Amino acid sequence: MNGAVVAPADGGPAGIGHGIPAARRGTEPSGAAGDCPEAAVAGAPAPHDPCAHGFLPERPPVRSMIGTWTRLDAMARAAAVAPDREAAVALVERARHAEELSALRQRVSRLSTRNAEAAAMRIAVIAVSCGWSGLDPQAPAAREVADEAFLDLWAAIAHRIDHDQFVALPTLALHNWAPERKPRRHIPIDQLARTEALVPIVRWAPEGQPLSRLDRLMLAATRLEAHGIWLFRLAETLAGRAPDDSSTPTALRRLVRVHHALRAQLHAEAAELAAAPATAQQRAVLAALVEQGALEPPVLQAADAVLGVGGRRMGEGRRQQVRRHLPAQHRAWLSAMDRHCAPVRTLAHRGGPDAAVYREAQESLIALRRTYTALVQAAARPPEAALTQAA
Repeated sequence: MNGAVVAPADGGPAGIGHGIPAARRGTEPSGAAGDCPEAAVAGAPAPHDPCAHGFLPERPPVRSMIGTWTRLDAMARAAAVAPDREAAVALVERARHAEELSALRQRVSRLSTRNAEAAAMRIAVIAVSCGWSGLDPQAPAAREVADEAFLDLWAAIAHRIDHDQFVALPTLALHNWAPERKPRRHIPIDQLARTEALVPIVRWAPEGQPLSRLDRLMLAATRLEAHGIWLFRLAETLAGRAPDDSSTPTALRRLVRVHHALRAQLHAEAAELAAAPATAQQRAVLAALVEQGALEPPVLQAADAVLGVGGRRMGEGRRQQVRRHLPAQHRAWLSAMDRHCAPVRTLAHRGGPDAAVYREAQESLIALRRTYTALVQAAARPPEAALTQAA
């Protein structure tokens, strides 16, 4: 299922509108570069440029690992469909006894960045399947809970990608998808994730069986990120703008339309997700991620950085806790938006039509967050309860 929001010819989601202004230039975006001035250099966006493709990876995730790393891939696939945590832990222990984990640890430094991210996704799948998602792999206390050889591999991968909190939605979702069929031509990554049918690389359901609710939730998060690309571009448009700038209310109105389009996208996912099968183990995985605040989609964090809803509701410390699951360059971008959009956020304390538009944008973000929370709750319910709720 691709969702209800279809991308028109210019790559923007239907219902959001055309002609989103380029940041501080007043022109329309073209191609994947959108309205980011940096992306226009040499006609190509820089890697991990949020204006080019949100927080999606620069290229489609690695679908098949090669060499010794096929063992990690096989272990992740087996752990994802294990009936319980004990069975998943047993898989890791067998790999340690066969010295497969130490062999992988010795090869971490040879991985390209893209393959290191692919390995991290598989490590994340194994960690949450074993109930180790909240552990710091380098903490001494972790040695009393989890397999030491696996922790060493985990820590080495975290060092390789310079990110020690990757066991979260951004890794489990944004690096665990592939187009069902090979696209006929190269298209920007966000457009690929919007317009093509997606399948998980590591499935939380056995091969030959329908996708599980956890599979569908992760794919929904990926599509949400892809459809939310215009939100990142509008964030750049609003950065540094004065609250009384004539273009500010226009950008905020477009932000509201983005939020409405993303809500429609989530609503389109809800019925199929609720009807999908789920196991107690999959619900335990989801509960563990929720418990450590590791399920907020990056695109919602970007909207929060512009509008300040989350910062007011849960405090700056809590906001940083949620962001810790993102790579360093993404956290830096969000912090920059916090600073650069501060003038726009002063509209919260003003009156008049511009302030009303700002508050409408905040309310639409709150509604979008509630819709996403309802999707997570549907994925976490026992199958019978989820079907009743969907009806």
